[in-house]
Amino acid sequence: MRIEEIDKNFKLQGLPEGVELQYTDVREAPFKVWGLMYEDDSFCRLPDSVAKATNPGVYSLHEHCAGGRVTFRTNSKFVAIAAKVRSIGKMSHFTTIGSAGFDLYQENDFVYSFCPPYNYENGYSASYTFADREERSLLINFPLYTAVESLYIGLEKGATLEAYNPYRDVLPIVYYGSSITQGGCASRPGNAYQAKLSRELLVDHINLGFSGSARGEQVMADYIASLPMSVFVMDYDHNAPSPEHLRNTHESFYKTVREKNPTLPIVMTTAPDISHRPASFEERRRIVMDTYLKARAAGDANVYFIDGASFYQGTDKDYCTVDGCHPNDMGFYQMAKGFLPTLKKLLK
Repeated sequence: MRIEEIDKNFKLQGLPEGVELQYTDVREAPFKVWGLMYEDDSFCRLPDSVAKATNPGVYSLHEHCAGGRVTFRTNSKFVAIAAKVRSIGKMSHFTTIGSAGFDLYQENDFVYSFCPPYNYENGYSASYTFADREERSLLINFPLYTAVESLYIGLEKGATLEAYNPYRDVLPIVYYGSSITQGGCASRPGNAYQAKLSRELLVDHINLGFSGSARGEQVMADYIASLPMSVFVMDYDHNAPSPEHLRNTHESFYKTVREKNPTLPIVMTTAPDISHRPASFEERRRIVMDTYLKARAAGDANVYFIDGASFYQGTDKDYCTVDGCHPNDMGFYQMAKGFLPTLKKLLK
């Protein structure tokens, strides 16, 4: 017997008979897509040419839609999605909703996860029914580890549809880092730490996390330095192949971004919780701290250091990861708490 036959809460929600929806491509106004661009018939997080020039991992992952969002305002009682995907991240330690699903927010409040079928391959459709037809400001997060070719939103015929901008008039925060930055292994996209910070701060963000592939290459530093941004969060020590590699790239990466952005706040951070990691993690932590201290000593008053070892504290630290490395929802919540005071001060 299938679980949805035992417990109806596990059954994907369908539409009542007779309901007709009109589907619209999210790239059309008044829908607004945040944190993504569109190239080569797919959403992506940075240009194909930059991804290809960086490394094979970044090229493979740059179409994963981590940090992508679409916003709109409607009085439709029914909201549906129809997604076509190019590749799907399926992992044994990662929920399918987090790696391949979409989730729905009404302003800052979570409403529903559009759960993909377990064995879906090319795309899927799902819907949610509100209790009434009042006007609502909605945000849908894209999946963290899946390449989305197209996303259509289905609303009742005749329903209102208007633009919705949840953010202050501030340039986005740009995050560069590892699989943790990309969002592994949040149970759903809205629980990645950048998504929570975006809701808390009411500021747009760009997620440049590349699982296993953030190595501080010069081409990536040049690209990030060219982006309009309010804050840059630099968090790639996890993926540097060795402490020596980190030492040879970290300071030069910072200097590249600083040269083109003289007053930009740059936040350097380290891998979360090094208590059960090899000694090399402590060495990596010192290398990042050394970059920070040298920058401060040279007179840079707009560089900041957040110690990843401080994110998981006390007896609850054992509950913060799925595998001793990748955060679960509690781990991402603790990371967001660790970043929030600094980012709030910088964006006051």
